[in-house]
Amino acid sequence: MSAARLHGDDTPVPILAKGKTDTGRAWVYVRDDRPFGGADPPAVLFKASRDRSGDHPQEHLTRFAGILQADAYAGYNRLLAPDRQHGPITEALC
Repeated sequence: MSAARLHGDDTPVPILAKGKTDTGRAWVYVRDDRPFGGADPPAVLFKASRDRSGDHPQEHLTRFAGILQADAYAGYNRLLAPDRQHGPITEALC
């Protein structure tokens, strides 16, 4: 999570629940700066949740500052505040 750039996305996944299947979310954060001359190895982080609350990316990206490439999901909006404690996040919409 110390990368200068991250790609973030979430996708629906089935989660077994008592007597049924619910829809949860798999949150994925990827870094790969090799195309930009970066020396760090590529990496991916997976997180899971039972819902798509904007609280999840808030928690996952608490200490991240840099460029976040993501869709226009409103759950990322609080991360874009210019006075954010851990530094600014610049959105790069895909």
